[in-house]
Amino acid sequence: MTRTVWDSSVGKKTVMAVSGLIMLMYLVVHMLGNLKIFFGSGDFNHYAHWLRTLGEPFLHYEWALWIIRVVLVVAVVAHATAAYQLSRRDIRARPSKYVHKKPGSSYATRTMRWGGIILGLFIVWHILDLTTGTAHPGGFQSGHPYQNVIDTFSTPYGDVIYIVAMLALGLHIRHGFWSAAQTLGAGSRTRDRALKTIADVLALVLTVGFISVPVGVMTGLVS
Repeated sequence: MTRTVWDSSVGKKTVMAVSGLIMLMYLVVHMLGNLKIFFGSGDFNHYAHWLRTLGEPFLHYEWALWIIRVVLVVAVVAHATAAYQLSRRDIRARPSKYVHKKPGSSYATRTMRWGGIILGLFIVWHILDLTTGTAHPGGFQSGHPYQNVIDTFSTPYGDVIYIVAMLALGLHIRHGFWSAAQTLGAGSRTRDRALKTIADVLALVLTVGFISVPVGVMTGLVS
């Protein structure tokens, strides 16, 4: 039964919708946490420590954080796999490219695939930079996320990578949220305008919220 659902286009779109919404909820929380950097190193580092003690004493140190990470990895892999397979299926169904663009297709719609690739590469870089410290530009300090963030955004390439990725994220969310709503049956003639407005607001708030961190470091507001 599960295999039958997964093999269908509707099943893959549903997997994409559900996994996308899981990631979206995480992004909202993650952005709010990131904004704590504007309240100083004490608040930001304390928040990072709290994430590791979340659920104690019922859960051991970092267990909750690892549960969140596993859920996110599953969501990302499921989302990317379904997107790739749907894309290949679409290409096989019409090997010749359209001479004219589909009516009503937005810039975000036409760049969803490239945006997904950019975000996938960004996730790898982001983890290597600020989680493992492998690709960190300065001397990575475990337990000092405030300084690590400043180190990253004190480099031009760190700012460019992050800002480009967040712009791609905004476009991805703008189309993806509305598309997920349609897939899950929330869309209708009367609700479409509201859903598109929510998608636009979410995309704008998340993009501006995330980009404000490197901008804050570049302008000296965060130092």
